[in-house]
Amino acid sequence: MRKSSLVVSMGLGALGGLAAPAASAEVGPVRVLVLRESAGSTSAAQPHVDRLIGVVAKLNGWSGASGKYENRRDAAEAYVAAEHPRYGILSLGAYLGLRSKYGLDVIGQVDVARAGGLRYSLISKTQTSLEGCRSKRLASDHAGDARFVDQVASGKQFRLADFTLVPTRRPIQTIKALAEGTADCALIDDAQLADLGSIQGVEGIRPVWTGPTLPPMPVVAFSGAPAAEKEAFRASLGRICQGEGASACKEVGMRALKTATTADYAAVQSAYDR
Repeated sequence: MRKSSLVVSMGLGALGGLAAPAASAEVGPVRVLVLRESAGSTSAAQPHVDRLIGVVAKLNGWSGASGKYENRRDAAEAYVAAEHPRYGILSLGAYLGLRSKYGLDVIGQVDVARAGGLRYSLISKTQTSLEGCRSKRLASDHAGDARFVDQVASGKQFRLADFTLVPTRRPIQTIKALAEGTADCALIDDAQLADLGSIQGVEGIRPVWTGPTLPPMPVVAFSGAPAAEKEAFRASLGRICQGEGASACKEVGMRALKTATTADYAAVQSAYDR
């Protein structure tokens, strides 16, 4: 199965020769939370996050900056309570679920080769359609946020309650449940679908339904981020993968970081809140 999504999507090597840092209005150390739910081990991804934050800190003139990678929302919220991060890079479902609680403001988006979470599919070896999967055993490592699946990922074409759920904890476990016959169908994301052909024992497993294309992982500011610092960070996003940083971004699968606003997520937020 694939390596940690953060290894693919956000692990930047040290970048030399970057532009001069922007003036920083920081008060205390800048902490950044990276939350990619149900993807990758925290220990494997953390060094890549550390290097990423080093690049961001150099561009923005942040001293004492640090980042934290989590793959579970409860652990991420514990980190927020203890360390009060000012910025985050979050899975879409986590952003939608936590936006109001923490006053999250979108300042950018992550454009990566294979982060996952852009589109969800139902796959099966024995069924041929969404209707065929209904009431059957459904394996998924994405079932922890039923509201996100029901309201957003499914395009409101199904609910998790329509199936007999077979919860899994890791992406590979979902595929294995289907291959081994302990599930009839599986709900996976685009990264899992891309990896399907490289896994042994999955002959005959194919997509039987594909959902809408969703916005990518947002870069967010927490409500306590100073306004001037936040705008300087937003302005720096597009420079990370330019110039001498371009080759490093390419090596780890990051195409670009770009600016965005909360309005870019209004449609999925509305669907989630209904």
